[in-house]
Amino acid sequence: MDENTGWAQIRVECNARDVDTVSSVMSMVDNGLMIEDNSDIDDLIKHGMYGELIDESLLEADRTKAAVSVFIPAVKSPAESELFIRGRLNDLGVSYTLTVSGIREEDWADSWKQYYKPIRTGKRLVIVPVWETYDPEPGEVTVLMDPGMAFGTGTHETTRLCAGFVEEYTTPGCSVLDVGCGSGILAIAAARLGAGECFACDIDPVAVRVAKENAALNDTPNVTCAVSDLLKQAPKREGGYDLVVANIVADIILRLSPDVGAYMAENGTLVVSGIIAERAEEVLSQLRKDGFKTVGEHFENGWYAAALKKA
Repeated sequence: MDENTGWAQIRVECNARDVDTVSSVMSMVDNGLMIEDNSDIDDLIKHGMYGELIDESLLEADRTKAAVSVFIPAVKSPAESELFIRGRLNDLGVSYTLTVSGIREEDWADSWKQYYKPIRTGKRLVIVPVWETYDPEPGEVTVLMDPGMAFGTGTHETTRLCAGFVEEYTTPGCSVLDVGCGSGILAIAAARLGAGECFACDIDPVAVRVAKENAALNDTPNVTCAVSDLLKQAPKREGGYDLVVANIVADIILRLSPDVGAYMAENGTLVVSGIIAERAEEVLSQLRKDGFKTVGEHFENGWYAAALKKA
C-alpha cells in the first residue's frame, strides 16, 4: 500500500454505455467516484463549449470507452471491495477490465487479512477467518471462512445484514437456497445453525469452488454448491425451500423476483440484501407485485436488507 496515503485505487474500464451501471455498483463501496467518460465531448464542442480549452489527448480519446475509479483506505479492506465489485459486475453481465494501483501486487492477496477479524453478525453467529484463533462463548455458533477469490467474509454490511436474518429464520432441519452464494457464507451459516438440506449456487465457477472448500472446512456435508445463473440450474424441492437468501444487487433481485416464489415453501422466508437504501422502495415495490410482504427490514450505512413472506 502507498506508504504516504494508505489508499488503493480500484479502476474499472468499461464500455461508455455501461458507465452508469458500473458507477452504481462502485458507489456501493464508496460514494467518492472518479469517472472518466469522453462520450459527451463531441456534444460539448458542437455547442461551442470549451472547444479551445479541451486537451488534444481528450479529442483523440476513444469515445466508446469509459472508466470509473474508487479509492479505498487500507482499513476498509481494499481486496474485499475488489471482490465485491467483480462479483456484482459479473452478475450483471458487464464487460470490464479491473486494475488496482497503490499496492504492490505481491502484497495484494494477503494485505487485507490483517483487517479481517472474527465478526459477530447476530445474537449467536460469529464469522471467523480461518487464520484466526477464536474461543467461542457458550451458545455461540462459529463459521470458519477462507474467502479466497470470492466475495463474502462478513465484513461488508450486506453480508452482515443477511447473516442476521439467516440466524433469525433458520429453524432445525429447515431447507435453504442461497442464490449468488459467493464464498458460501450464508448457506454454511444456516447449516451450522441447524438447517437441513442447503443448496448454494453462483454464476461464478470460482465462487462455487471456494464455497465447496468452505463447506468442507466447516464440516457441513449438507451444503451442496453448484454453478447456476440465478435459479436456472437450482433444483426445485418438493414442498419448496423454507429459507431463500439472495445477497446480490438490486437489478438482479428485480430479475429474481417473479420466479423465486415457485421455489419457496408456502410459509417460507425470502431474505434479500445487497440493496443500496435509495433503491429499497423500488425493489420492495416489485416484490409486492410478485406476491410478497415485508416481515423484517434493516438499514446500515446506506444498505438495506429485508425478510419477506408470501402475501
